Amino acid sequence: MNISRFAGASMLAIGLLTGAAAAQEKVTVAYFLEWPTANQVAQVEKAYDEAMGVEVEWRAFGNGNEMTQAMVSGDVQIAYSQGFVPFVVGVSNGAPLKMVGVAVTYSENDLCIVREDSGITQENAQELEGKRVATPVGNVTHYKLLRTLEHLGVDASAVDIVQMNPADAAVALVRGDVVMGCAFGGPIDRMREVGAPLMTGAEQEAVGINTFDIISVTESFAEEHPDLVTKFLEVTEEANAAFKEDPGAAYETVAQAAGMDVAATEAMMSKFGFPTAEEQKGENWLGGGVQEATKGVADVMAEAGGLETALDDYSEFVDPSFLP
Repeated sequence: MNISRFAGASMLAIGLLTGAAAAQEKVTVAYFLEWPTANQVAQVEKAYDEAMGVEVEWRAFGNGNEMTQAMVSGDVQIAYSQGFVPFVVGVSNGAPLKMVGVAVTYSENDLCIVREDSGITQENAQELEGKRVATPVGNVTHYKLLRTLEHLGVDASAVDIVQMNPADAAVALVRGDVVMGCAFGGPIDRMREVGAPLMTGAEQEAVGINTFDIISVTESFAEEHPDLVTKFLEVTEEANAAFKEDPGAAYETVAQAAGMDVAATEAMMSKFGFPTAEEQKGENWLGGGVQEATKGVADVMAEAGGLETALDDYSEFVDPSFLP
């Protein structure tokens, strides 16, 4: 296993285990600013502190790789809404982490848009064979494209898949240089001007093709304080349920925690999903689908050169047992 990116990970893990024998007085949780999630009501109201019986410190990070590094160093015990790819990279390189839940889904923000004038739909998707399709290669979007083609009975090896970052893919699709473009974020809106999703986010999720951020913990914290991990997930579950019951009551508080204005918070969260613990235990999620996706994304990244080596199996890094 390559651990060059996280030198000393094993020794640090041993140190964490040793220190964890003492009573836990504080838990540090990594999160992102300007990324509004339903659980931030519980964050602001200190529901986590009360339920877990410890001080919970929320520390903002710039990206998911920084979260991994902080967890390996022992500064952070839980990462909330860590990106899936940073997690895959981390555990592939020896980081002692476990995925214990799904924080948020945003499948409608990661799609493949096919030009309307092509006449290509799900029913005749085989017509994509022999045609140019743009995607950022070696990431979740690329992996989802391959899964989508497989689901629709398209031979991916017969499709001319070209590397393009989302903004470039949008330009190429609008100009007609490609028949379909796959992207995430804002470029999708520009793509929709000339086309429509080959599969919507909801249709993808229904067959286990998911876009999501995760809840991860250090192995040592999970082993020494499983009760705190479970309590954290219980509070998250309650906050998600409250948001689904009355979203309007949460926006102002969530906006405060995320460092955003209320209008922007509401607009962004309208495209988010917060699966229940029961849903997360299902076969499309931590009941098997996430394990399969982790391996699939790692293989795609390794083939594209974004990861030195993919592991043979990632199931040991996914643990749904803490979900309430």
